Amino acid sequence: MSAGQPDATGSDAGQPHTHGRDSGASPAPAGQPPRHVTSSDAPAGPGNDARLAREGRRAQTSGREAQLTSSGLRPGWTTGACAAAAARAAWSALHTGNFPDPVEVELPAGRRPAFALTFEQLGDDTAMAAITKDAGDDPDVTDGAVIRATVERGRPGSGITFRAGSGVGTVTRPGLPLSVGEPAINPVPRTYIAENLAAADRSVGGNGSPDVVLTLSIDDGEQIAQRTWNPKIGILGGLSVLGTTGVVVPYSCSAWIASIHEGIDVARADGASHAAACTGSTSQRIARELYPDVELLDMGDFAGAVLKYLHSHPLPRLTICGGFAKMSKLANGYLDLHSHRTRVDQEQLARLAREGGGDDELVAAVGAAHTASQAYQLSHDAGIELGDLVARAAARQAAITVDAPIDIEVICTDRAGTIIGRSPFTAAAH
Repeated sequence: MSAGQPDATGSDAGQPHTHGRDSGASPAPAGQPPRHVTSSDAPAGPGNDARLAREGRRAQTSGREAQLTSSGLRPGWTTGACAAAAARAAWSALHTGNFPDPVEVELPAGRRPAFALTFEQLGDDTAMAAITKDAGDDPDVTDGAVIRATVERGRPGSGITFRAGSGVGTVTRPGLPLSVGEPAINPVPRTYIAENLAAADRSVGGNGSPDVVLTLSIDDGEQIAQRTWNPKIGILGGLSVLGTTGVVVPYSCSAWIASIHEGIDVARADGASHAAACTGSTSQRIARELYPDVELLDMGDFAGAVLKYLHSHPLPRLTICGGFAKMSKLANGYLDLHSHRTRVDQEQLARLAREGGGDDELVAAVGAAHTASQAYQLSHDAGIELGDLVARAAARQAAITVDAPIDIEVICTDRAGTIIGRSPFTAAAH
């Protein structure tokens, strides 16, 4: 199999960060746009050093790339990537009688790895292909799991129907990106699974719009899921099929943090005035759409690495962009945003909802929400923009941590990549 680009996270600090001193900067007056902090506000640094900027850009690797180029750790493949490959092989075999082995699969960002089949079975009206997940050097509980895709022809015009087989969970609570009762096959994997089924359909003479019932199963998935958060968030009966990029990249804290520092150094050497620290590819896209010339920093879950380094190596302006749940952790003072190390605090979201004017009923509902997404939706339906409240609180915490004259804004997004919260730029004043 060919190696993909990294897509994982690490740790910087797992406890709330609350200290900081007043830098002496003043916020923008109410109702007026924030002032533009300039390089004269910042300590001396590389400045507009074109040579250093060119050299830095040639040498620089992003946070995810750094996991491979600097850490030497081996990447792997997500359950979503394995499911896509198995489904593609099974649909081809159902029409031709032959399983492609290895089977090449198309993943986001142009990746085209090939997977060897672990099992295959052809019946009169069904075909099943299975792939063993290789998580690389990542300590993933699903490493070695067998992902099976069984396909059968659907009724004309039905399109692709996803079903949960043995070992794949079912959504039982609201607040997740899937409706209650749906198999726990996340939206992005569904998209590239569908694209691979369409490609397989075209390869066997179809029109690329197959009518297929796809059942995904994971051997021992229900037992493995007990070692995950699935039971706590209402995904019962097995594992989720995940993978935004299809690639699992083992994290190396030092490699990722070093790449963040390099990115800031290169931006300063290039005379940049604005950087965007992003948690992933979706937030990077949003930042680039909003600010075409912004310097992108692949922050991942390392909010602390960005903010602490900017304290002594400041840029005039910083945008922090990421999912609502991760930004709620930053709002709570956490500098490590990884889901395995810090959890969303529903009581904190309830307090913010009250501060925003929520009544007792809403505050209780937010505090009892199963997910951050559900808390946001409850608040939004009640006319309380929890996304903006979280963004403002996160911006305040970021200003405390960075403790330097930097204008900071925070942008919260939902899973679909829509902006659901945003703080205004405000000069650092704690």
